[in-house]
Amino acid sequence: MIRSEVLKSLIPVISDQLVVCNIGLPSQELHLLDDQPSNFYMLGTMGLASSIGLGLALAQKQKVIAIDGDGSVLTNFGTLPTIANNVADNFILLIIDNGSYGSTGDQPTYAGRKTSLAAVASACGCEHVVECQAEQAAAAVQAALDADEMTIIVCKCESGNIKVPVIEMDPVVIRDRFMKQVQARNS
Repeated sequence: MIRSEVLKSLIPVISDQLVVCNIGLPSQELHLLDDQPSNFYMLGTMGLASSIGLGLALAQKQKVIAIDGDGSVLTNFGTLPTIANNVADNFILLIIDNGSYGSTGDQPTYAGRKTSLAAVASACGCEHVVECQAEQAAAAVQAALDADEMTIIVCKCESGNIKVPVIEMDPVVIRDRFMKQVQARNS
């Protein structure tokens, strides 16, 4: 399975959740597959989906799923110790690890070689880390949603992209409709 197939398998599980999605193709794929006002699409901030997701989880009570990629997590390596030291039991970080920088041409990442992001997350102090294969992603995310503990999921999948249109929605509209969802769920 490639990333878009993993995202498609997640739709029944995440469709009604607050989701912060990684920049580039992951956001474009999620937008194409299941555009929801509860999805916050990152359009220009590589490496920050996990940080923004954590901040949102710390600031309110609803569960938050941040969908990030191995390349983005490697770009913002400080996010894993930050997550470990600021526990939010309503936060789920799903790292879709395809071993490549998918949005820029599938150049290999170190996560596709010797670096294990699950081992790094554990070494940083993250207490509940799950590594799974692409076919197990939906079940792993559902289990994390059912639990009341912060969970880091590293989902290993194949590298590859589908053709998707760019998100033409104005970033202000994306932000405003997402914030309305957050406010409605916390009132």
